[in-house]
Formats: sequence, C-alpha cells, structure tokens
Amino acid sequence: MLPLSVSLGDPAGIGPEVVAKCWENRHVEGLPPFVAIGDPQSISAVSDIPIAVVEDPEEGAEAFANGLPVIAIECDSEINPGKPNSDGARCSYDSLELAVGLARSGSVAGVVTGPVSKQQLYEVGFTHPGQTEFVAERCGVSRDNVAMMLAGPTLRTVPVTTHIPLSMAADALSVEIVASRGRAALRGLIRNFGIDMPRLAISGLNPHAGEGGALGHEDVEIIEPAIEQLRSEGWVVTGPHPADTMFHERARANYDAALCMYHDQALIPLKALHFDEGVNITLGLPIVRTSPDHGTAFDIAGQDLATPTAMAAAMHCATEAAAHRRRLAEHGRTGMAIGK
Repeated sequence: MLPLSVSLGDPAGIGPEVVAKCWENRHVEGLPPFVAIGDPQSISAVSDIPIAVVEDPEEGAEAFANGLPVIAIECDSEINPGKPNSDGARCSYDSLELAVGLARSGSVAGVVTGPVSKQQLYEVGFTHPGQTEFVAERCGVSRDNVAMMLAGPTLRTVPVTTHIPLSMAADALSVEIVASRGRAALRGLIRNFGIDMPRLAISGLNPHAGEGGALGHEDVEIIEPAIEQLRSEGWVVTGPHPADTMFHERARANYDAALCMYHDQALIPLKALHFDEGVNITLGLPIVRTSPDHGTAFDIAGQDLATPTAMAAAMHCATEAAAHRRRLAEHGRTGMAIGK
C-alpha cells in the first residue's frame, strides 16, 4: 500500500506537533504509513520521537515503523513554535507544493495538508484564497469544478461559496454554481465515500428558505431551479430546506451530505457537532486531498496542548477515499455519473 504524503503546514504552528503525535499513536489509532513533508527541525522543536530523513515515499514507507519519515524542506531561519515568520511561510508553501506533486505523480495514495497561515503565505506571494484552490490549480481543475466538503462522523457539509464576505455571498450565487457544487458533492460521495446512490439535502439562503419569496428571491429564482436541474439528471436531491432545521439528529438521517449556501452555514453545524474530528476533503480532484479542519493555533504551539484527533481523522479519510477510488477503478467506474 502506498503511503500518504503529509505537509507539515506552517512550522511555527501546531501542524508538526499533531503529525508527530499521530506517528507516536499510530498503533492505537490504526493509522496507515505516511511521509511528512517539511523541516525536520519543526518536529524536533516539539517532540522527541525518532525522525528518519528520507528521499522519497518508498523509502519513507520502509522507515515508518522505526521513526517518522520526513522528506526535508528546510526553513531558512530558526523555527520557534508560536512565532511565525516569512521564512516559515515559504517552507510551508514549498512543502505543500511537493506533497501535492507526489500525489499527482502517483507516488503516494493521497495528500493530507497541515494548517497554514494565509496571512503569512500572502506575504510571500501566495495568490490563492486557500490551499483548496491551490491544489485545484496544480491538478489542472477549475475552481468552479471543485468543492470543499467538511466531514465528521455524523455530518458532511459542502459550502457553495467559501472565503468571501457574507455581504457578497448572495450575489455570488447562480443556478449554475449551485448545481455545479451539488454535482461535485454527489460525485464525491460516490468516489470518496463509496455511497452508490447518494442523497443530497440543499439549504435555502434566507430564513425559512425564503418563505416562498417573501423573505428573499434567491431561494425561488436560483436554488429551486438548481435542484430541479440536478433531479433531472437522476440525482436524489431535496430542498431548499430552512437551514435552522437541517442539522438535528432526525434530519441528518435523511441525507448523506448537506449543500449550504455560504461558509458559516456549512461550518458552524459541523464544528458544533465534531469540532475535534472534522476533516476537510476536496471534491472534484484527480487526487485525494484532505486536511484537519483546524488552523495553525499559534497561541498554543509548542506547549504540548494540541490534540491530533482531527489530523488522524484526515489520514483515515484520505486512506478510505483512496480505497473507494481503487474499487471503482477495478470495476470500470469513475463515480462521475449515476450507474457509471
């Protein structure tokens, strides 16, 4: 089995610590082999586990039993947990680039990306809204054809709009973009989660899903036509649902994923239910990419306070997604359409 590539993220954040803890707890967590990408010093600064500096994933898989394998991307300055700088941002940028490249080449089963600071990355020339858009570009996929899914044990959500101000979210919606994100979510459920006939619940934008147009026109003019388009293609889709009644236990039993109209509409219920277990998985890519659904947490970095639960969940999710894709390929299916 091919290992995963895991970019350590910002070396001053909690990424190195949670990756080190994952290796340390690998037997208890039942984790697959993985190879870290980044500066080995960022691991040594927060952990005393053995480190094996390796040249490639194959060597890393062989070394995994005896030490955390690391393909070294060295930072140009001293690493101090909790104190980010531009050199660390460049290191995280280069680590991300290599981790994704290994997945694209087929050298690893998938890539798990550690948390980065977008503010720091922007200062060293990073031009993407986030790692999701960067990975999509490197894979030659339009950002309109990928979707960010947040997955936990009892809930999966996909935001239609992501990192834009709330004041711009309504104007960013269209029939085409809602249908496209819905399609990506449904195909992703087949390809990455092994659900043959996925069920998608779509939220409204406005309170009470617009009350038939009394509380806003978007639900009637944009979301309902997008739902009808998806249904005409044979997908199992319901909505638009009032967002305030979509996420209780009985409601969640009726769908496999929820498509939400803006960032917080999707992330608040996921984080309320599964704060320490949430995984970000990018749908619509030719590779498997996941990440823990938390940030760099510079305020606790280096204090042995970070929990590895979400990083371990991201590794499990990536491994399972790769296995589902292999099974589809063995049966001559792509997961790109119902019954195919």
